[in-house]
Amino acid sequence: MLGQLKRSLRRVAGTAAGIAMAAGVFAGPAHAEDDPIKVGILHSLSGTMAISESTLKDTMLMLIEEQNAKGGIDGRMLEPVVVDPASDWPLFAEKARELIEEEGVDVIFGCWTSVSRKSVLPVVEELEVPLFYPVQYEGEESSRYVFYTGAAPNQQAIPAVDYLRNMLGIERFVLEGTDYVYPRTTNKILKQYLMDRGVAEEDILVNYTPFGFSDWQSEVSRIKEFGSQGKPTAVVSTINGDANVPFYKELSNQNISAVDIPVIAFSVGEQELSGIDTGPLVGHMSAWNYFQSVETPENDAFIKKWQAYMDDSDRVTNDPMEAHYIGFNMWVEAVKKAGTSEPEAVTGAMVGVSVPNLTGGYASMMPNHHITKPVLIGEIQEDGQYSVVWETPGLVAGDAWSDFLPESAKIIADWRDPLACGNYDVTQAECSGQNYE
Repeated sequence: MLGQLKRSLRRVAGTAAGIAMAAGVFAGPAHAEDDPIKVGILHSLSGTMAISESTLKDTMLMLIEEQNAKGGIDGRMLEPVVVDPASDWPLFAEKARELIEEEGVDVIFGCWTSVSRKSVLPVVEELEVPLFYPVQYEGEESSRYVFYTGAAPNQQAIPAVDYLRNMLGIERFVLEGTDYVYPRTTNKILKQYLMDRGVAEEDILVNYTPFGFSDWQSEVSRIKEFGSQGKPTAVVSTINGDANVPFYKELSNQNISAVDIPVIAFSVGEQELSGIDTGPLVGHMSAWNYFQSVETPENDAFIKKWQAYMDDSDRVTNDPMEAHYIGFNMWVEAVKKAGTSEPEAVTGAMVGVSVPNLTGGYASMMPNHHITKPVLIGEIQEDGQYSVVWETPGLVAGDAWSDFLPESAKIIADWRDPLACGNYDVTQAECSGQNYE
C-alpha cells in the first residue's frame, strides 16, 4: 500500500544514512529506536474555531508532558508537533500531509468540525496514519485510520431530543445549525427520527447560518415567533464556534429564557460559556458525555492538573478535552500492545483497548472505531458550569451508521478481520466502500 511504501522508503533512507555516516559521508538523519515518537497536533489556533480548538492543543501538550514525565512510552519520549490550520478547511489537509510527510509523525490528534475531518480523511487514508477525532459528529462514516472519540448521534443528539420530548413535553423543534456537514446530517437524522415518532413536519423548523455569523436579531425573532404557536417549543442547536456568543446574547436581548424556549446545544461547553454572561442563560442545556461538574476522583485530579498546567485556577475543562484524554491514553496503550509506534501496527492494535474516562467508568474502542460513552444532559448555571439533570444508566456504544435513516440502517462497520470494512451492506453482503485488506 502507498502509505506503507512511503514509510518503508523513509526507513530505507534512514538505514542508508546510517551506512553513509559510518563511511564518513553525511546523507541525512538516521532514526534509532530510542528517537522521540512524534505526535501531530492539528487544531485551529486562529480563525472562527480558535475559541474551541486552541484549548485542545493545550490539552494535548499537557498530556504529552505528563506521559514524558512517566518515562514516555517504553522508554521513548514523545515530541509534539503543532500546526495551525487556521479554521481553513482545505488547509487542514495540507497541514495533515505536512505533519506526516515532512515531520514524520506517527499519529495525529486534531480537527473539530466535520468539514475539517473530511478534508483530512483522504490524507490519513492515503498515508495510513491514524487520526484521533475528539468532537461529536454526525456519524455516517467509519475509516480504518480514524478513531472517533467524540459522540456519534446516538450518544448525544438522539438522547437529547428524547429528553426534550419525554421529560419536558416539547412538541415543536427548531433545528438551528451552522451551515456545514455536521449540522445538516445530524438534523436530517433528527428530523426523520422525530417524524417517525409522530411529530408533524410543520412542527419542525430547520435553519442554517454561516460560520462566524453574528447578526442574530432576525433569526432569533423567527425562533420566538415559531415558539409562540401554543405548543411547547425548544431549540436543538448545532451552532458551532464563535457564532454561539452573539446567539446567546441575542436570546437574552429578546428575553427568551429557558422557561420560554429552552435551548439544548451540542457544541457549547464550559469553554464557550466562559466568554458569555451566563446569568440570563440559566436553565438552557447542553448534551455531552462529560461535564466539569461531574464529581469523581479521576475528574478532580484532571481538573487540578489542567489548572496547574495553565497556571489559571479558573480555567475550565470540557467534553472534547476528555475525548482527547481518552484517545491519547488509548493510543499509548495500543503502542505498548503493538510494541511499536509504527502507525499500521498501532491501528491494528486499537480495537478492544479500554481506558478510564473522567466520569467514573471505562471507555472501550469498538470494532467500528467508535467508543463507549455515557450521555449526560446539563443545565447552565450562573457560574458557567453545568448541573447534570439526566444521564444514561450505563455506557452507550457509538453507532457509525444511523439506525434512523433507511439508507444507513443496513450498513455496519467492523475493522476486524475478516470483514475489515467500514461500510458493509448486510442486505448485499458486500463492502460498499474502500477496505484495507
